[in-house]
Amino acid sequence: TGMRALFSYCEAIAPSSQPVLITGETGTGKELIARALHERSGRQGELIAVNAAGLDETMFADALFGHRKGAFTGADSDRAGLIERAAGGTLFLDEIGDLNQASQLKLLRLIQENEYMPLGMDSVRRSTARIIAATSRALFAGDDTGFRKDLYFRLGAHHVRLPPLRDRVNDLR
Repeated sequence: TGMRALFSYCEAIAPSSQPVLITGETGTGKELIARALHERSGRQGELIAVNAAGLDETMFADALFGHRKGAFTGADSDRAGLIERAAGGTLFLDEIGDLNQASQLKLLRLIQENEYMPLGMDSVRRSTARIIAATSRALFAGDDTGFRKDLYFRLGAHHVRLPPLRDRVNDLR
């Protein structure tokens, strides 16, 4: 069946360090696929999940990259970002289609260079986490979606397209 082929593809790409983009309607199991990819990857680190929906540029950068004490008002201690917590493991970014342009650019640099800078620091850190991203949005329904094409292609080194549940009635039994 179609789902068996999809599972075989996931099994084949699980050990890769390349990013994965998982697309599909809400409720189709995108996070379950991300967890399965991580579990089959052989990576020793954790799977760290973050929902990108509703995060503005500063919140996104702080959540992902962390900050140094004094980086902004209220930053009264150093804080590791999620990318650091995912070292040697997987960072799962859900609802990636909701990221603003500035956050997309920061994510693109992370994927291209495996580098990031915590807020308030001027030294670059290296990332060892694999990136898996998911979205329920059609990122290229038209030219006006607001999603960077270069980021889309970097994320989609491996692309898992989950069919809608209405096409998988047998899976629901």
